[in-house]
Amino acid sequence: MSMDRLIREEARLIILKALGDQLDETLNSSLLTEELRTFGIKRERAWVHGELAYLAQMGALALMEAGSVKVARLTDLGRRHLDRDVAIEGVKRPSRREA
Repeated sequence: MSMDRLIREEARLIILKALGDQLDETLNSSLLTEELRTFGIKRERAWVHGELAYLAQMGALALMEAGSVKVARLTDLGRRHLDRDVAIEGVKRPSRREA
């Protein structure tokens, strides 16, 4: 597996987790770009927009445009991926929770 693919799959999981941590399960692409930087994934907002588009295409989140940013909202499918009930292709699986 290529490093690019590993980074993309990891970034997609980080995005879903960040959305899931919010009370309204919503964040904009600017904030998500900063969240990815926290985990060592330093990419431009356009790259993040591409990953958000992929996740929206897979049904993991819903996207809205707001000026130059995109606003992402976690869907039920995205939540089910985080809960390990389903596996979304191209998104790293979350670790099992400690008992």
